[in-house]
Amino acid sequence: MKIVFTAKGENWDSPMDARFGRMEMLVVYDEENNKLESVSNNETDAMEHGAGLQTAKKVLDLNPDVIITGNGAGQKALDILKKSNVKMYIGANDMSIKEAYEAFKNNKLQLQF
Repeated sequence: MKIVFTAKGENWDSPMDARFGRMEMLVVYDEENNKLESVSNNETDAMEHGAGLQTAKKVLDLNPDVIITGNGAGQKALDILKKSNVKMYIGANDMSIKEAYEAFKNNKLQLQF
């Protein structure tokens, strides 16, 4: 399973980013290979509109099974994400990536879709 986290850093101890569209980093964990990778999302900083759409497309290009975030995505981003097979879990505010992963594994996050 491939999981994308919205984060403010690049490792397990990094804090989660509650935002979706303007998250600082996409951190991808491939459970099969036990590999953690990060992708910057800094191009959305200068965007006045459309950050959620841009980020949704970027996330889907990574081909995840699951997205874990804090507050969830806005409606336009959700419209794009819902066309895929990915599932989004919310409620990972004030957690590290590792804590969010453990909360997901223990069914303690809310399924947004």
